[in-house]
Amino acid sequence: MNLSASQLRRAAALQEKIEAIQAELASLLGSSAPAAVGKPAKKKRTMSAAARKKIAAAQKARWAARKAETAKKGK
Repeated sequence: MNLSASQLRRAAALQEKIEAIQAELASLLGSSAPAAVGKPAKKKRTMSAAARKKIAAAQKARWAARKAETAKKGK
């Protein structure tokens, strides 16, 4: 996206206005920090040791099957 100099100046001016309005809103609502905009952060999912072990075993079985298949073709 190529913007002209005038478009960039207008975008910067609009951004400043937005920030000023957010600061004013925060002061009216009694908040010291501006409100977060966008989606809230998702909680990081963790996997149990048993699940990791099960996945690793399945992957090793796939690798062994593939290795056996290529060894069979090589003979």
